[in-house]
Amino acid sequence: MMKTLVILAHPDIEASRVNKRWKQELLQHPDEITIHELYKEYPDWSIDVLKEQTRLEAYNHVIFQFPLYWYSYPPLLKKWLDDVFTHGWAYGSNGRKLQGKKLGIAVSIGDKKENYRPAGSVSFTVDEVIAPFKASAIHVGATVLPYFAVFGASFQVSDREIDQSASEYIEYIRQHR
Repeated sequence: MMKTLVILAHPDIEASRVNKRWKQELLQHPDEITIHELYKEYPDWSIDVLKEQTRLEAYNHVIFQFPLYWYSYPPLLKKWLDDVFTHGWAYGSNGRKLQGKKLGIAVSIGDKKENYRPAGSVSFTVDEVIAPFKASAIHVGATVLPYFAVFGASFQVSDREIDQSASEYIEYIRQHR
């Protein structure tokens, strides 16, 4: 069985309810899942590109886990993607290292689910908000997985719902390998 790499990008994981609980659940499955915490690994934001590329090459199933930040990624994850997905490695005539890999997103969203629809206060669906991720994955020849999300993370979701989502997250990972 191939392990899953979870790239966790939360700038303050200890203050998080959802991502911290998800991390705790992921740690219960070390034979199936490897966690790579960007903010822990790179507190100075100096990314070791070759190390990260080598890490990605070792996995066929990668999940990016993060809180939605202003309808996008946390800034270190964006920098990581910019630095690591290089021409000649991830894309271009000789850049095929991510081709055929499965890439997904596990995201905590502060707002209510009903606001992520055309008539909602956000005016966009989650699929529309994560379109840059999907376009990048397609550009490098990867398979885009459906996203996994918890809504109401900022104020509405209960501890019981977070615990339930942690179990569902593991099932999501297993289902999409």
